[in-house]
Amino acid sequence: MTLPHPSASAPRLRFAPSPTGYLHIGGVRTALFNWLWARKTKGTFVLRVEDTDQERSTPESTQIIFDSLRWLGIDWDEGPEKGGAHGPYTQMERLGLYKEMSERLIANGKAYRCFCTKAELDAQREALKAKDPKATFRYPGTCRARIDQPDLPFVVRFRMPEDGAVTYVDKVFGEVVTPNTAQQDFVLIRAGGVPLYNFGAVVDDITMGITLVARGRDHMVNTPPQILLYQAFGAQLPEFAHLPMMLAPSGEKLSKRHGAVSVTEYRDQGYAPGAVLNYLVRFGWSAGDQEVFSVDELIEKFDWAHCGKGDGKFDAKKFLAIEHEHLRSTRLVPDDDYVRQVLPFLAARGIEEPSTDIVRAALPAIRDRAHTFKEAADLLDFFLRDEPVMDEKAAAKAFVPAAGKLLRGLIGALEEAPSWGEATLDEAIKAWADRDGIAFKDIAQPARVALTGRTASPALHQVLVVLGKDASLTRLARAASRAEAAV
Repeated sequence: MTLPHPSASAPRLRFAPSPTGYLHIGGVRTALFNWLWARKTKGTFVLRVEDTDQERSTPESTQIIFDSLRWLGIDWDEGPEKGGAHGPYTQMERLGLYKEMSERLIANGKAYRCFCTKAELDAQREALKAKDPKATFRYPGTCRARIDQPDLPFVVRFRMPEDGAVTYVDKVFGEVVTPNTAQQDFVLIRAGGVPLYNFGAVVDDITMGITLVARGRDHMVNTPPQILLYQAFGAQLPEFAHLPMMLAPSGEKLSKRHGAVSVTEYRDQGYAPGAVLNYLVRFGWSAGDQEVFSVDELIEKFDWAHCGKGDGKFDAKKFLAIEHEHLRSTRLVPDDDYVRQVLPFLAARGIEEPSTDIVRAALPAIRDRAHTFKEAADLLDFFLRDEPVMDEKAAAKAFVPAAGKLLRGLIGALEEAPSWGEATLDEAIKAWADRDGIAFKDIAQPARVALTGRTASPALHQVLVVLGKDASLTRLARAASRAEAAV
């Protein structure tokens, strides 16, 4: 196989998740940085599935990765379900390639077959532990000089240089130097032919022409051995960028015990995809004082020069605040997008085919109040039913006999309004209240409960206009009758 030579003029970046469960938002942050740079530079974004953990990898988890990325709007140019010239894009379909590449290293003296059994290595570890409990076991090179090839299971190990160092310039952390003496003859391929992470990633990155490897700072330990593999193959090195970590508020590694960390959880809670990307991009990157961005702005502004080294702590309140800013903004979430994204949450409330015209008309009344699409669906609920779902405690308190007369008076004032618009209705209500000496607070709550079934809602004139004249008067009359019948 002739190895491709990446072209600096055509950046190629990749995201290579393992399908062993949900897609962690930390992984999405990695995907996002790669995707933004690919889109900014007119490069190629490759999706690759590293499914070599056969005990935990599942087709369901693979599908979650695809669905999550698509929901976020992170599209890939090459990869599963897309194809491309460098496939297949799942590692278990590339085992023949890994064998071929490992045999090349063996033939060139860069790797060797190791026949040591697990029992033999475990015994050596125990012996070292007994001698020095604090010592770290390193493979002693038992099979380095072995020339026989017994018919026994073997792994393939890399022949680590015994002197020198690996030096590279990280796009975030600057120059990094690692002495080769700090490494050991690491395993490339297991006895069953499945590659370990470092070997599989390097072979894939070389053969897929990846020009920039951007990933979490926790992978910095993998970079020196990977660079040695590039050199052993005579392949051109990509650039490397290691990103600061997303930590829990306590400073620990962020995990499920600290709250929602799965992309699908935020989707199901009703977060906007753009808001998720907006919050995640701030873990390791900034653009002055600007906090809220559209996706197009992120693509335009993103660069590596403004990536920081410091780890960040996950802040659920800040995340929700960013989400709220997105849902409030017609620039970030246009009305048509808002309607489309809130419909599934209305369906979950039993409102299967709502009038999209009513939903759109109600948006100005609820945008500032809703933090998520799930909350928006709750706020829209009473607009979309023939009768509002009544809070019975609120109704019992609001619909007392005295409220019946007030509601009848309000109905009369609204019927006399010259038109059914917000300003006209507001003026009609105020004029009636002033004329009859009625305090607005005395009519506001009975009217609100009558129209919406709840004690908190948008302004009355907004609710009246969205509901329309017939529905509004019907609800008020129904409440007036209930109040008049109260004992």
